[in-house]
Amino acid sequence: SPLAPPTPRRARKMWLFKKQKTPQELLRENKRMLDRSIREIDRERSAMMSQEKKLIAEIKRVAKANQMGAVKVMAKDLVRTRHSITKFYALKSQLQGVSLRMQTLKSSQAMADAMRGVTTAMKSMNTKLNLPSLQNILKEFERQNEKMEMTTEVMGDAIDDAFEGEDEEEETDELVNAVLDELGCNVGAELISAPAGKVGVAVDAERVAPTAVLEGGSAEPATGGGGLDDDLQARLDALRK
Repeated sequence: SPLAPPTPRRARKMWLFKKQKTPQELLRENKRMLDRSIREIDRERSAMMSQEKKLIAEIKRVAKANQMGAVKVMAKDLVRTRHSITKFYALKSQLQGVSLRMQTLKSSQAMADAMRGVTTAMKSMNTKLNLPSLQNILKEFERQNEKMEMTTEVMGDAIDDAFEGEDEEEETDELVNAVLDELGCNVGAELISAPAGKVGVAVDAERVAPTAVLEGGSAEPATGGGGLDDDLQARLDALRK
């Protein structure tokens, strides 16, 4: 009949075709059971602590009534209650230790699964990575890079040669000489306007020689001012070079 209990053979077949739980599911189920047991122990311990307080109050009340027999009986009950509370503390500690062990096992299993996945990925990547082919790619890259640098250098030189002419070179030299000549004149003017200092030379003698030099003349150094003229002439020659 449908309500009859299954036979052992039928029960064995049901167990074989039943979906097996994974280790993670078993750990989660047992962890939930341990947490439920710890909560029940806490409730029982709280109830016994309330009973302990009530017994203490009752013992005090009976002792005031001078009923020593009842006091001894309730004192034994109080001792047993306190021993039970201590046992509940020990049981809770043991269950928490088992729960921590299971949590550690779960963490170790997670780490093993992660390492297995990483190892599989690394193995797949190393299988696909061909070292000789990679070396050839790197060599070809170095060769093409050197070729590109040489091409860029040749193109730069060709562009410079195409845009640069002889007339531009001569005009550049003339412009540089003109700038140097102007700079030399300015320096000469600054030297002429500078005070004589310790040298006791006349002002007119100092101005004649530099003016002649700037105009391209070959003026003779004045008496007593030869040192200043020679220094000025040397600086102008250096600027013209």
